[in-house]
Amino acid sequence: MPHLTKVLEKISTSDKSSLSLLVNPNLSDLFYWHFHPELELVFIDGADGTRHVGNHISKFKGSDLVFIGSNIPHLNFDYGIKSAYQKIVIHIKPDFLKDSMYTMPELKEIHHLFELSNFGVSFGKETKGLVGERLKKLNILNHFDQFLEFLSILRVLAQAKDRELLHDRPVENQHTNKDHQRLSNIYAYIENNYQKKISIGEIADYSSLTKEAFCRYFKKMTKLTFTEFVNQYRVDKSKKLLLRDYNVTESCFECGFDSVSYFNRTFKKLTGENPSVFKKRFSYVS
Repeated sequence: MPHLTKVLEKISTSDKSSLSLLVNPNLSDLFYWHFHPELELVFIDGADGTRHVGNHISKFKGSDLVFIGSNIPHLNFDYGIKSAYQKIVIHIKPDFLKDSMYTMPELKEIHHLFELSNFGVSFGKETKGLVGERLKKLNILNHFDQFLEFLSILRVLAQAKDRELLHDRPVENQHTNKDHQRLSNIYAYIENNYQKKISIGEIADYSSLTKEAFCRYFKKMTKLTFTEFVNQYRVDKSKKLLLRDYNVTESCFECGFDSVSYFNRTFKKLTGENPSVFKKRFSYVS
């Protein structure tokens, strides 16, 4: 399994809705180990895959329905899936119905469900059957009806008898807000400079750390060395260029590699295939 590079994801929500609804976001070729303040309800249908939430790792078959609490690291549920599937992801603002949940008895069950989300919650066949099709139809509703339907779905989840907690205690994200901010700044620097060489001294100075302190900090936060991370980042960028009909040499230098042979070796090490094979495989698909 690839190294766990944990990314703080920023979720964009409309000012017209408390929810962010994503229909069939395809991340199956990307190992995306991430977290965000928003709670997440994810439903995937028509596939076998891996459920990796916090420290919990298990397999699901056919479909999966999971409710994940705020800032719990998790892997995208469609990672590595090659077959056709449907996927619905709903991100919920951390303050969703916050005051009302404490004062309205009608929301007591949903409040308890939100508390259980801190453990990570998966649901069984019966509940997936009850709410799966309803989740698929949320995107055709206007914001008000979507809100009401989602409340109804939450009530079904809150009353479900086939739910399972993925951890025996609430999951704690061990890094501080200061760590998150520093890492976010480093990611932004890489995004703006990955097309050229970035030295350890340069990024350490930018982070107000010595070289040694930066290397220790970065390895602690991402489980990767800085070079490993930048190579992985550049390869992910090169995939997008290859799919946009750039050739291998163009993709190599556009993404900051200074040698085609090193690019080929790195790409194959991270993906299991040469960039030319990757490009050809997807050109046939399209």
